[in-house]
Amino acid sequence: MIKLYHGSYIAVESPLVGLGRKKVDFGQGFYLTNLYEQAKAWAETIAERKGRKTQPIVSAYTLDYTSVRNENFRIKVFDSYNLEWLEYVIDCRRGGEMYKLYDIVEGGVANDNVIDTVEDYENGIITAEQALGQLRYKKVNHQICILNQEIIDKYLIFKNSEIIPENG
Repeated sequence: MIKLYHGSYIAVESPLVGLGRKKVDFGQGFYLTNLYEQAKAWAETIAERKGRKTQPIVSAYTLDYTSVRNENFRIKVFDSYNLEWLEYVIDCRRGGEMYKLYDIVEGGVANDNVIDTVEDYENGIITAEQALGQLRYKKVNHQICILNQEIIDKYLIFKNSEIIPENG
């Protein structure tokens, strides 16, 4: 079992893979991280976008990743920011369908720390070699995107949610 977190402006007790945005890093799915601070920061960002009446909330889960791996689910893990990760993220952000190849995708986040490099490569401003050279020095955050509802229903267990206090 691994502990994972999801940051939002609501508690998410029963996640659904088809509700999220479509043009994001790993495709339309349910995103989690093993980094509490990352989930908290994302929750604060989302709550701020939604307006004053919302509060940042971090939901906690356990995932029986061993059982998921033992099933015939298609799992893709990007261990680093590499060319395969870069091409995959660009395809997903453009609305492509590479994400349909997998049930779970795990790897680095294309956050504010790396998005300029990704976009420069995508727009032909820099080469893949230059992009990878820049990404080599970036701290890799963590995300898991579950793209298959069966995994959520069978192996992801909601534990609790926590409202993040202002200046939390």
